Amino acid sequence: MKHLSRIFTAFFLSLLLLTAAGCASTPKQEGTGEYVDDAVISNKVRAAMLNEPGLSSSNVSVETFKGVVQLSGFMNSRTEINKAVAAAHTVSGVKSVKNDMRIKS
Repeated sequence: MKHLSRIFTAFFLSLLLLTAAGCASTPKQEGTGEYVDDAVISNKVRAAMLNEPGLSSSNVSVETFKGVVQLSGFMNSRTEINKAVAAAHTVSGVKSVKNDMRIKS
């Protein structure tokens, strides 16, 4: 009976370690906690851009990966693009901002 108990315990611990390893982050994949943190950062960046006067951010996509924010879409002028980037930089948790925005032609 002790032998069966040890096998069960070893199996359970192995399963637990494999499950925990599956939630860990890698350089190209976020862990569960990082994914939630990045979603919060993206929402805060969107809110900061909405609160910026003279900035129409409806055509801007905000994506965050491990604290790096990527802004993409179209703006009316270089001034609006600069305001959007500046607004993103003010959000706590933002490590850097990649600007992929273009001026509407």
